Amino acid sequence: MQKSANLRNICVYCGSGPGRNKAFAEAARDFGRILAAENIGLVYGGGSLGLMGEVARSVIRHGGRVTGIIPAFLSVREHMLLEAHELIVVDNMHQRKHLMFMKSDAFVALPGGLGTLEEFVEQLTWSQLEQHQKPIALANIDGFWDPLLTLFEDMKREAFIRPGIELHLEVVDRVDAIIPAITRALVPRDETAEAEAEAKVTAKF
Repeated sequence: MQKSANLRNICVYCGSGPGRNKAFAEAARDFGRILAAENIGLVYGGGSLGLMGEVARSVIRHGGRVTGIIPAFLSVREHMLLEAHELIVVDNMHQRKHLMFMKSDAFVALPGGLGTLEEFVEQLTWSQLEQHQKPIALANIDGFWDPLLTLFEDMKREAFIRPGIELHLEVVDRVDAIIPAITRALVPRDETAEAEAEAKVTAKF
């Protein structure tokens, strides 16, 4: 698998619970292994429970790099992963999301709950409003996200998603298809400017 030089870190949104379908945890572990093999860092919510813990521990187990970003009020509830190579504790959810955005070159949603959905849809919205051009992928494992994709189609039919404000979204049904899809969607960016912006944000924490 060939990755772009611009693809250094991928932000993964996923559940703090495991879900009932064992395929979800298996997919999280497989994606962690793939990230490590491709030398792509994981940026995620910092917890050790559920799918979050599965993907992060898999990256570490296979020799990859993990950055966890977690608000202080969730550090106990979500059992923050102390083994992460970089663990950043912030004051609130807004800081967490902004720092995750700054440190990532692309975004992936694995199965999850409201938090996963909210953070993923926020990135879609920012992309739709041309606030960023970072690729966004939806890992539709065992059809988990089918109802959401149906809703998106309904929004198009009702003209709430109109020409000119399309969703820039890569939908895959296997984790081994995520990085190829993201690589195809990558837009070359000014790495120097991005590094300076990230350094300014990181310096606050």
